[in-house]
Amino acid sequence: MKTAAILSLLAGSATAFAPMPANQAKSSLSVSADLDGMVGTSVETGNKVFDPLNLSDWAPVSHLRAAELANGRSAMLATVGYVFPKWVGSFEGDVTVDDPIAAIGQADLQWWAQFVIFCGTIEAYKYKKELEGKSSTGGGEPAIDWMGMYPKDEAGRKEMELKELKNGRLAMLGIAGFVSAHFIPGSVPGAPGF
Repeated sequence: MKTAAILSLLAGSATAFAPMPANQAKSSLSVSADLDGMVGTSVETGNKVFDPLNLSDWAPVSHLRAAELANGRSAMLATVGYVFPKWVGSFEGDVTVDDPIAAIGQADLQWWAQFVIFCGTIEAYKYKKELEGKSSTGGGEPAIDWMGMYPKDEAGRKEMELKELKNGRLAMLGIAGFVSAHFIPGSVPGAPGF
């Protein structure tokens, strides 16, 4: 018994002096091969793909891009909706405040139901068009282009898609800053009185 204990202690302490495997530090982000050639890498991201959490290793890149675009589009609308009542005013109706966070609670339940149905209708239309081969995330004929503003040439399309991504990313940061400044006064330096 003593011999077995001594041998296990010696074997355990011998591993302390064994050479360690070389630590391989990553100098670049681990990104999925699907990200190569996607619109969205620019000066702001160091001309590299921005994926610090390696989400592209766990979810399809097409879903991640669709989520980024949907959230960016929503944030662009939310930013306008946040600023509009303060600078322009509100419409006639039940909502009488110019504070967007307070207005959420003042809106009638019927309005919220109509809003959810409207958004669902738009999403269903986009989905139907995607099944027909159209695209709501770029890289093909657009699912929704009622004003005909989507360029016909490939260079113009890439430029338009990059502008939409950049504006969406900025709007996501902007609305996050507005909401942070609302709930934590003074948390956003230079916030213009929102």
